[in-house]
Amino acid sequence: MTPLLVKDLSKTYPGFTLSEIGFELAAGKITGFIGRNGAGKSTTLKSLLNYVHPDSGDIRFFGLDFKKHEQEIKTRIGYVPGAFEYYGKKKIKKITDTVRGFYPNWDEKTYRALLSRFSLDENKTPEALSAGMKVKYALTLALSHGAELLILDEPTSGLDPVSREDLLEIFLDLCDEGKTILFSTHITSDLEKCADHILYIREGTLIADQPIDAFTDAWRLTEVQPENCTEKQLSLLHGMRRGKNGSTALVRTVDAEKLGLPVMDADLETVMVHLEKEEAE
Repeated sequence: MTPLLVKDLSKTYPGFTLSEIGFELAAGKITGFIGRNGAGKSTTLKSLLNYVHPDSGDIRFFGLDFKKHEQEIKTRIGYVPGAFEYYGKKKIKKITDTVRGFYPNWDEKTYRALLSRFSLDENKTPEALSAGMKVKYALTLALSHGAELLILDEPTSGLDPVSREDLLEIFLDLCDEGKTILFSTHITSDLEKCADHILYIREGTLIADQPIDAFTDAWRLTEVQPENCTEKQLSLLHGMRRGKNGSTALVRTVDAEKLGLPVMDADLETVMVHLEKEEAE
């Protein structure tokens, strides 16, 4: 049973439209959600959980219609928003006492084990936790009520490199345990280390839904001096960006030989920033 199936999800605001978003998550895998600020990532994630009311669309978690089974579904998923704050001066154990009451399937043994695993001190307050430890606490709450699917909005944003690596290892461990993860991020290098699949959204429209390797393998990067290129060469280039020693641009892998210039592999960030440049032109 797929953890999440979305069809034709739409939401219109003045000046912005989320347009017929559709995708399916594979169980036990990590899917990254990428796109520029304002592209629709957070709107999509919040719409999935009815924090934003979509205008239309079919959303099914574990085969269940979200509108009809919202309460049951929310006991099986964990959501960590991009900007979340707890009561800053209350001790963690007091916050947990409140959260525990909402979940009939709360597992205290799992909670205690996760506190130990993440080195969380129940007697600390949220304001005493680093950004990384706050994310770990949010994960602890989600996993203690048996969340099978984690939806994370920018979970590694603002973390130092070591803390980010720690979280990525946790995500991989959770997938080994059968959990499914969907998370949005601007740090595309994080996805290349842990994700299997990407969703790429641009101006409210999903333009890519595929394995990361397939997405990046479709493109090659080349360094050019535009004034020295022929019209044919220029026609094969995508999203040219000025660099310190000239310009860089993408070429489709199938067109690389036609270009007649040296090319190199392109990583996920490189492909995304050049495609965004092309769209803006």
